[in-house]
Amino acid sequence: MQNAKLLNYLHLQFIVFIWGFTAVLGALISLDAIPLVWYRMSIASVLVLIFALLARKRLKFSPRTIIGFFIVGLIIALHWLTFFGAIKVSNVSITLSLMSTGAFFTAFLEPLYYKRKIIWYEVLFGLMVIVGLYIIFRAEAGYTYGIILALISAFLGAVFSVLNGKLVEKYNATSISLYELSFGVLCISIYLLMTGGFDSNFFQVSSSDWLYLFILASICTAYAFIAAVHVMKWVSPYTVMLTVNLEPVYGILLALIILKDSEYMHPQFYYGALIILVTVVANGIIKTKRQRKKNTISST
Repeated sequence: MQNAKLLNYLHLQFIVFIWGFTAVLGALISLDAIPLVWYRMSIASVLVLIFALLARKRLKFSPRTIIGFFIVGLIIALHWLTFFGAIKVSNVSITLSLMSTGAFFTAFLEPLYYKRKIIWYEVLFGLMVIVGLYIIFRAEAGYTYGIILALISAFLGAVFSVLNGKLVEKYNATSISLYELSFGVLCISIYLLMTGGFDSNFFQVSSSDWLYLFILASICTAYAFIAAVHVMKWVSPYTVMLTVNLEPVYGILLALIILKDSEYMHPQFYYGALIILVTVVANGIIKTKRQRKKNTISST
């Protein structure tokens, strides 16, 4: 049992490392954000469908549930569009550091969605995140557009997490993923049809881009999502939370190694990013301890 936990923890580290590599792939792929996300979601949809059929997952749902999948699929598509858009107009380091703010958007969205009170320390940590953002804005004013896109992406990611939290309680992750990815492709396709985006240039993809896209869609999307669900059965939520916060660290280090000069920032940027990351981790630690204490009291 102990060996199984260790192996799954190492597996979780590998999954988070893969997520960190996602942003680097986005920078390496020469496509703009819209075709990049369309290809990523299309390939991932096919791969998840194959897995769902082989695993005999339930694929029939009520119209109301399908509508819910559609809404979340649209949100995740917009999240990825702004995420890769931020990478294209700024860089990986800025985008990943600001994606950490998603935890605080979630902290304020959850009380609204689940109708509970906002916790005082979440407000305090939110103010600390604002300080970190201010330092980043001051240090990297030339990347303002990218910073804004990254913040929008973090907010949409938080909305996605809150809405998906309800769906995961009722339905299996593979089926949810399949429908959300497919609807995301549908929404982007409708937009491209309306704007004439499906032209000859859209389907001209270099061999290197095809390779990066397949890695992005298969390993970083389909595999990572399904594997993460499996690992969470063995690893505690507390450990998962702490480990996932390493994603921007892995991503920024990989970007510095692979993309080199384009990723070197002012020292103040790293101060601001560190404030955000430490605050997010502290928030998760306190929240987990409070939940454990609450569970202990309720069980006595």
